[in-house]
Amino acid sequence: MSAQEGPRVVGVYDAPGSVLGEVAYAWGKLRGTAHCSLCDITHSPVRRKKAWDEMASGMEATIELRHLDELTPALEAAVDEAGAPVVLLERGRGEDAGHTVLLGRAELDELGGDVARFEEALRRRLAEHDLV
Repeated sequence: MSAQEGPRVVGVYDAPGSVLGEVAYAWGKLRGTAHCSLCDITHSPVRRKKAWDEMASGMEATIELRHLDELTPALEAAVDEAGAPVVLLERGRGEDAGHTVLLGRAELDELGGDVARFEEALRRRLAEHDLV
């Protein structure tokens, strides 16, 4: 995650973050029954990608990653509407937070797990909102 001032971006995985959730996702991925394109962008089969950490630390935006079982009520409402995985622009904090979809499931799928392509797409969307 990055900790810079500027826009706040929240990426939501299409998987729970509990130990049981992680194991279930890994098993489903091996069997071909679970897929999360945001997971593919941020993680290799074993750990988080170094390229992801480098990209996130160099962004003007603060990037936070959440699992489905780690959502605030406002984020949960946004994900219920948009679906997961999703990358959201967060405006405001707490109960007053509003969310705008920056990259949805289909767009994340098109990136093929590539961090550089993700960065390009995210920068383009932030620019569309006059945030970079």
